[in-house]
Order: sequence, then structure tokens, then C-alpha cells
Amino acid sequence: MSDFLQRFGRVWLGMVERLGRATLFLAQLVGGVFSLIKRPSLLWKQLHASGVMTLSIVLVSGLFVGMVLALQAFNTLIDFGQENRVGSLVALTLVRELGPVVTGLLFAGRAGSAMTAEIGLMKATEQLSGLEMMAVDPFKRVFAPRFLAGVIALPMLAAMFSAIGVLGGHLIGVEVLGVDKGAYWSLMQNSVSFTSDVCNGLIKGLVFGFVVSWIAIFEGADCIPTSEGVSSATTRTVVYSSLAILGLDFLLTAVMF
Repeated sequence: MSDFLQRFGRVWLGMVERLGRATLFLAQLVGGVFSLIKRPSLLWKQLHASGVMTLSIVLVSGLFVGMVLALQAFNTLIDFGQENRVGSLVALTLVRELGPVVTGLLFAGRAGSAMTAEIGLMKATEQLSGLEMMAVDPFKRVFAPRFLAGVIALPMLAAMFSAIGVLGGHLIGVEVLGVDKGAYWSLMQNSVSFTSDVCNGLIKGLVFGFVVSWIAIFEGADCIPTSEGVSSATTRTVVYSSLAILGLDFLLTAVMF
């Protein structure tokens, strides 16, 4: 029993210690963001790498998610004679929940893992140490641009995911299943509120972008500088980011709605 308690205590102490290092890392990360005012080109490059390069998978996923939602909503609502409300159900589901959450998961799997792998390889090949020897702060030159790019890109990707999902719902609901086009759009407009639905969805995307970027960059900078260490850090990024997104989604939904 004593051995079990010792192992349990070591695990928890290790987790608390790592969380503390991650928090101190975040403080330095946020401090480095202000330096981007003088060098915006670093931010544009990372916005392309994190946002534009993730756009294709987000749009394709959003289209199919919207189509599936419309199909399932129609099959459910037709039993109650409310099939014209397919647009409302699709839009609210995407804007409130699936848009930010699925985009966050896709972002973590594509852009987050890429951030971790890139920074981990820079550490393994001693590029970060080389920057420090040349009096270049890695937080300002490497970490901060990637962090801010992730925070900016994810809410924009979530909005695009929701928009293309609504169009996918229109394609199935109106063009295939025969829902009235005017009812689809008018009932959607009456049901979706900009302040309580759209803005809250964007806030979720902002929070998810903050957390995913933080986790991805910290795991890359904190990894063991070997090929196995980089691969393990990349895996941890996807796992921790996914769990954080789902947990924060519950908390934010409870507060907002």
C-alpha cells in the first residue's frame, strides 16, 4: 500500500510541477507577443502556416458535417411536421457547438501537431540554443508568432466551418429533400442571434485557439530532444488539446447558454 501511495504521489507531484512550468512558459509567451508589433511579417507567415494550410480540411469537414446534420434533422423533424426548421437546427448546432469544437479538434490534429514537431525538431537540432547564443530570444522569434497565429486563426476557421456547414445543410435540405428554401433561411435568421449564438461561438474558438497553441508550443519546447521525444510530444499535443477542448466546451456552454 505504501508503494502505491508513493507512486501515486510522485505522479501527481510530477503533473503539478509540469503544470507550473507550463504556466511560467505561458507568461513568457504572452510577453513575447508584444514584440510582434515591430515585426508583423513573422505573424503573417505563421498565419499562413496555421490558418491557410488548415483551411481545406476545415471546409471539406464543415460541408459534410452540415449535410449530415440536415439529413438527420429532417428525418427527426418530419415526424412532427416541422421539417422546415431544418435550417434552424443546423445553424444553431454548428454555430454553438460543432463549429468551434470540430474546428478545434481539426486544428489540434493538423496545425497543433505541426507546431510541436517543428519546435521539437528545432530543439533536437539545437537551433533554439543557437538563437540564444546569437542573443535572439526564441520566445519573440519562434514561439510568440506561432502562438498568436493560432489564437487568431482558429476563430476564423470556426466561422468558415459553420458557414460552409450551413450551405451543406441547404444543399441536402432544400435541393435534395425538398424543404422550402424561404422557410429554411427565414426560420434560421429568426432562430440564430448574433450576440448570444454567433459571438459566443467565436469566443469558444478564441479560447480553444489559445489553449491548443499553448499546449502545442509548450510540448515542443519541453520535449526530450530525440526523435522518440519529438514523436511523443506530438502525440501528447493532440491528446491533451482534444481533452482540453471537450472539457472547456462543457464549461463554456454551461456559462454562456
